[in-house]
Amino acid sequence: MTSTPEVDMLSSTVQSSELQIYNHCNSTDRTAKWVSAVSLATIAVIILAVLSPVSHEKSQSRPWLDLSLYIQQPRIAASNTHLVAREDAGAFIFRRVVTEGPENTSRVVGKAQGFVIPTEQFQQSALFDVMYVSFDSPHHSGSLSLQAHKIKDRQQFKVIGGTGSFAFARGVALFTITPSTQPPTYHLKLLLQFPKHSPKF
Repeated sequence: MTSTPEVDMLSSTVQSSELQIYNHCNSTDRTAKWVSAVSLATIAVIILAVLSPVSHEKSQSRPWLDLSLYIQQPRIAASNTHLVAREDAGAFIFRRVVTEGPENTSRVVGKAQGFVIPTEQFQQSALFDVMYVSFDSPHHSGSLSLQAHKIKDRQQFKVIGGTGSFAFARGVALFTITPSTQPPTYHLKLLLQFPKHSPKF
């Protein structure tokens, strides 16, 4: 076939169009790959953030500790079991042994001491205004400071501080009498909360 200027021009135009289409396809393909890579990277970052221990700790509430202890009554003579303080008595100071179970033969885990300032005549079983509980056991070592708040027939304490294993502790403590034992013991149930930087149990 004889080549003419018109044919040469048409051929050149077709080749130019094909080149433009090829370049456009390559550019579109590169853009799609870039978008896909960015999407995969974003998904990976989100997954890592969700599974990260730091993020997991932030989603959890502060740790709680639940302790159930028993404050033993001192052994006194039967004739003195109903002693009543004088009306003009000052602060009543007490010291008791803290055990794991209600029996007086249970393992000793600490001591409880405190005082109550009576506004009227009170019996020996009067509830205490302030309590300081110290612990010395394989699991816990330290102390707690409790302040009393009476609620109906129970004595509830507010935890206002601690040391050692109980540093920065906050929470409540329920104080009830267990008449099933002789002499009756005092059941102390502690519900403690710690900040994130406190010691772990």
